[in-house]
Amino acid sequence: MLDWDSLTELKQLDDLIESSANQKVIIFKHSTRCSISIMVKDRLERKWPDELKNFKVYYLDLLNYRNISNAIAEKTQIEHQSPQLLILDNRQCVYSASHNEINSLEIVKHLLV
Repeated sequence: MLDWDSLTELKQLDDLIESSANQKVIIFKHSTRCSISIMVKDRLERKWPDELKNFKVYYLDLLNYRNISNAIAEKTQIEHQSPQLLILDNRQCVYSASHNEINSLEIVKHLLV
């Protein structure tokens, strides 16, 4: 089961980027009005692998926190998409996927390397 941590403040984003020096950070950018985003979020929740249960996954409601979404794009140099999943490691984005490219098998490969 996937347990989301909400990303709601710019300072929190800076802290997450810094903390990625010690542990990989996962951010999921979600649009509550987009059917693809809703489908991908549901699929992640249903198929989140047990071997990833110790990783925190940060959920960004980009409609309510567009400023944070823009900051993510600026700080990672990854163009904004929705839905979008990013993995940060050592203060950099090492993996980015959007729309139907987001799947738990690819996430496992990038987190357990």
